Amino acid sequence: MSVKRGSRARTAVFCAAAACAMLGMGFASVPLYRMFCQVTGYGGQTRVAVAPSTHILDRSITVRLDANIEPGMALVFKPEQISREVRLGETSIAFYTLTNTSKMPISAVASYNVAPHKLGVYFQKLECFCFDVQTLAPGETRQLPVIYYVDPAMADDWDTLEVPSVTLSYTFHPAKAEQSAKLEEKRKGNPPALGARPDAG
Repeated sequence: MSVKRGSRARTAVFCAAAACAMLGMGFASVPLYRMFCQVTGYGGQTRVAVAPSTHILDRSITVRLDANIEPGMALVFKPEQISREVRLGETSIAFYTLTNTSKMPISAVASYNVAPHKLGVYFQKLECFCFDVQTLAPGETRQLPVIYYVDPAMADDWDTLEVPSVTLSYTFHPAKAEQSAKLEEKRKGNPPALGARPDAG
């Protein structure tokens, strides 16, 4: 009888440990998946560059800018320019504007992707507001810069030779309370992002 009880206890402990491990992996999967996408360009995620391209080609591509808001949010979000022509390897900057139309502060965070997805590996961002909490006062408008280039290596990819344009799309979502407090504190302690401009008011 004691042997059976000991075996059952060990089984219960093992099951509990396995459940905890699976729960931990579930929480870790989101940032790990995001990191994987940013490194590989999988799923239309752009890549993060550490320096501008040193090689600029004569070939150009149209970069289209798209802006979205999760339903129910009192925000107006739009690009200052719908599209632009850029040469492969050329560093370019685009501005989006975000406005809080409510009478209360709003904290939001943006996710992003590019389409077609196969160009995600070639869209290199040098500066971006994605995944940074934006806390706007009532009526505040903020300019949000994106500094990027399209990797000239794209010219050597047969799968992209006939692709005339790429769309960079952002969607703002409500920021979680703990995420808002942590990231907004970090943002206030850092200097303004490269290319940032004063609020329009």
